[in-house]
Amino acid sequence: MSLIWYALWYIVAVGFLVIVHEFGHFWVARRLGFKVLRFSIGFGKPLWRKCVGADRTEIVLAPIPMGGYVKMLDEREGPVAAADLPRSFTRRPPWQRILVLLAGPASNVLFAVLLLWGLLWVNGTTDVRPVVGEVSAASIAARAGLRSGDDITAVNDHAVADQRDVDFDLLDSLLGRGEARLTVRGASGAVRGVTLVVSDPAERKRLSELPNVLGVLGFRFAEPIMPPVLVRVDAGSAAARAGLRGGDRIVAVDGKPVDDYKAFGRYVASMAGKSITVAYMRAGARRTAQITVARVTVDGQVIGRIGAWAQGEQYPPGMVVHRALSPVAALAAAGGEAWNLTAVQGQLLWRMVLGQVSLRNLSGPISIAQVAGESAAAGTASFLSFLVFISLVIALFNLLPIPILDGGQIVFQALEWVKGGPLSERAQIFGQQVGIALIVLLLGVALFNDVTRQFG
Repeated sequence: MSLIWYALWYIVAVGFLVIVHEFGHFWVARRLGFKVLRFSIGFGKPLWRKCVGADRTEIVLAPIPMGGYVKMLDEREGPVAAADLPRSFTRRPPWQRILVLLAGPASNVLFAVLLLWGLLWVNGTTDVRPVVGEVSAASIAARAGLRSGDDITAVNDHAVADQRDVDFDLLDSLLGRGEARLTVRGASGAVRGVTLVVSDPAERKRLSELPNVLGVLGFRFAEPIMPPVLVRVDAGSAAARAGLRGGDRIVAVDGKPVDDYKAFGRYVASMAGKSITVAYMRAGARRTAQITVARVTVDGQVIGRIGAWAQGEQYPPGMVVHRALSPVAALAAAGGEAWNLTAVQGQLLWRMVLGQVSLRNLSGPISIAQVAGESAAAGTASFLSFLVFISLVIALFNLLPIPILDGGQIVFQALEWVKGGPLSERAQIFGQQVGIALIVLLLGVALFNDVTRQFG
């Protein structure tokens, strides 16, 4: 996918969610009697503007798609006509100012819940059972006694329904205590306990470098099997030059049987620049081909490719549980899911502050644009799910107690309410300066992470 594709969907996603956020501020401010001067989508010199309503509020479209703002009448920023003073931001009661500030994040949360409600109502829920697949020898999981085929039913006595539940609970438990107790049902049906222990603080911090939780522990979940039948061979590729074509079934590579194309693909990826022997079936006859694996660079890493592709993943029977939801059940599930996603993000952020979680988890506009483009390419449901997640992230980020964000301004208004008068101008200016410095620092770290992810 091209950079233009990523940029397009980034602008669509972030631009729309900024409108949702700022409209919350705008709508509540208008209902409470504040005078709104400007509603801006984006920052910088306006590309387009239009005045609307009795107050002649400016609706502005600006070129920098990193956010937006609603500007209200404020006597601290210049002279205000006597008739308009009661509608100035500083003249309204503190509780009204707090409501206006909360309205932006609340709009993002409401949007996420409603969108998630629709998705769950239409599609229902699909849970993939957390059955253990490969367990690496001498790993933390292997030493604890976890085995391939174990079905994880609980983490620290908390029942888990699918693989994501296990990921979240393991991360929370191991980052906090360095230990997690699993209840597992073995392939024979016997239930037993397995305790995973990560005592090294450096190893615990590596757990937070998502999606590295299971990798650090040394196991992976059972994956759907992809039959090793080729559906396409790229013209001029290493596979094409060796004589492979669509419809061929791979049966072995370097003498090892192949029954899953994804495992075959991982082996090929590890053999960049080397020669492999592939056995395959065509029209009932077994054939072999000697293939020199091409070297390609993906995300800064050199891997092997032969230009042959399969498709059609299949889970074993009973691994996937699908449930249809009524409108009421879907709404309840949407609220719970929104809360869980926000709580997980909040916990990770707090542990990042404590130094327990790696700063590499911070993502900037480059990573967000990439995920936006990839989710759009994957289909409507995928892109809408991405919007749900980013909308909740925007809500949480804006509630941080950093002075130039909604959360910091809420703290200022609450202090004024308790104090019975405004904070000193010096304190407010100092807070703004600290807030700007923190935002610049966070953005710098996020951009650095973006660049290192792209270029290794």
